[in-house]
Amino acid sequence: MNNISIIGGGIAGFVTALCFEKLGISYRLYEKANVLKAVGAGIWLSPNALQVFEWIDPDLLEEIQNSGNTFNRILVADHKLKPISDSDQDFVKQKFGYTTMAIHRGKLQKILYNYLVKEHIVLDRSFKKYVQNKDRSYTLEFMDGDSIRTNSIIGADGIHSPIRKQLFPESMIRYSGQSCWRGVADYEIDPKLASAGFTLWGKKLQFGVSKLEQGKTYWFAVKLSRPNQKDDKETLKTRLTELFSEYHPIANQLIQNTPANTIIRTDLSDLELLEKWHSHTICLIGDAAHGMTPDLGQGGAQAIEDAYYLSHFIANTESLEVAFHRFYDRRKAKVEKLVKQSRTTARIAITNRPLEIIRNSILRCVPDRFMQKQMMALYEIDRFHS
Repeated sequence: MNNISIIGGGIAGFVTALCFEKLGISYRLYEKANVLKAVGAGIWLSPNALQVFEWIDPDLLEEIQNSGNTFNRILVADHKLKPISDSDQDFVKQKFGYTTMAIHRGKLQKILYNYLVKEHIVLDRSFKKYVQNKDRSYTLEFMDGDSIRTNSIIGADGIHSPIRKQLFPESMIRYSGQSCWRGVADYEIDPKLASAGFTLWGKKLQFGVSKLEQGKTYWFAVKLSRPNQKDDKETLKTRLTELFSEYHPIANQLIQNTPANTIIRTDLSDLELLEKWHSHTICLIGDAAHGMTPDLGQGGAQAIEDAYYLSHFIANTESLEVAFHRFYDRRKAKVEKLVKQSRTTARIAITNRPLEIIRNSILRCVPDRFMQKQMMALYEIDRFHS
């Protein structure tokens, strides 16, 4: 029988597995994909996430940093690239030794996978349901008809988590009212912008940009939309370039240099806050527990923090149920605050012109010291003795 079974081989699942290996916690991970492909687009990794990678293995941190692009500025600007909020990240580097970076999500996933002990990873195994046994263990059933027994389940299976749907059937996903296109352009942006992660707000739209590596730039575009809309790939780029025609030219340069069939569209949703993330010896982490909109760039980082805290509580607590309860108590306040802040940011990023003017004026007056204090609180993580 497995001690702990992790469902999901995304960032949350792989980092949890790496933390378990670091602390000697027995596990097996099940991922539905039969082969890992470099799918997705870009992801931001802030210092709270990078500290976890450094704790797991300094070589892992170095490989991730060498495979992405580090920022020295985080910028919010209007649609013409006039700064609204411009944060120099030197104060972050002085404290932690590094700043926020961007990397291709698929590349990050492959790096994490390469550091894992492969005999603990089972690919091509899609979760169907679990059944609790009389001895309080669980039987995991998979789509291929196979089944295994386990003492505990970690649901690292994303915002549409089948584990959560069975565990908490009344849990609800909330559509934000916004749809997002993501792409990676074969384009080298201006060196002055290459060292910044930036977002443009205006014209009831939003456009974000971050260099990933030499000749590769990640972008995302957001607009108000009804959910579940489909794109015609043949006309998509024309439609997007028209949509962002009044934006700074970089928006359309990036769209035009992205193959249409690689542009991903997703509706932006988050998870209505849960009163708990576990029941008995089943526990949710990452987006399965507290999915948030991407407006603060913290979804991946919070999943990575989850893995770090959860593994330490398991390693230092005799009972899994107590460990899961301690995990929720420690993480609840921070992630709920970020879920709410992400919702607010989504609303103020896309608004009408009169409110845009007021928003820009207010944000330009926010003291640097206040912004820095907020960032430092976000990036801090506990130091465990292990």
